[in-house]
Amino acid sequence: MIGKLNHVAIAVPDIEKASAVYRNTLGALVSDKVPQPDHGVTTVFIELPNTKVELLEPLGDNSPIRAFLDRNPGGGIHHLCYEVDDVEEAATKLAGDGARVLGAPKIGAHGKPVIFLHPKDFCGTLVELEEA
Repeated sequence: MIGKLNHVAIAVPDIEKASAVYRNTLGALVSDKVPQPDHGVTTVFIELPNTKVELLEPLGDNSPIRAFLDRNPGGGIHHLCYEVDDVEEAATKLAGDGARVLGAPKIGAHGKPVIFLHPKDFCGTLVELEEA
C-alpha cells in the first residue's frame, strides 16, 4: 500500500534557527517558510536527493504540535510521511483493518490530500499518508 517516504517531519521551537542549521551547517537546500493555518503550523522543507525533511513550528496557541514541544522543548521527530496512490482508499482499508485514522483527509503542505494515523497503531510513530 505505501510507496516512497515523502518526508520526515521534525517539530522545532525556532524554525529560523533550525533552517540555518540545515542551510549553513549541512549545506542543504532550504525552502522559504510557509504558514499552514489549516494545520496550525509553519513549515520549511529541506530538499534531499531521495526525500525531504519538514521542519514544523507551531502557528498559534492551539497548534497541534504545541503539546509535543512542551514534552520535547528542544524539538524532535514528529511524524513520518509515506506516499499512497489514493488517500481515501487507504483510509477506508486501514480503518477496516482496525487502524485509527485521525480525522478526515485534508489538503496538506504540498497541496495534496493527507491523513494521519494514530501512533499507537504504528510502533509509536505518528504516520501521515499523502496522495502521490
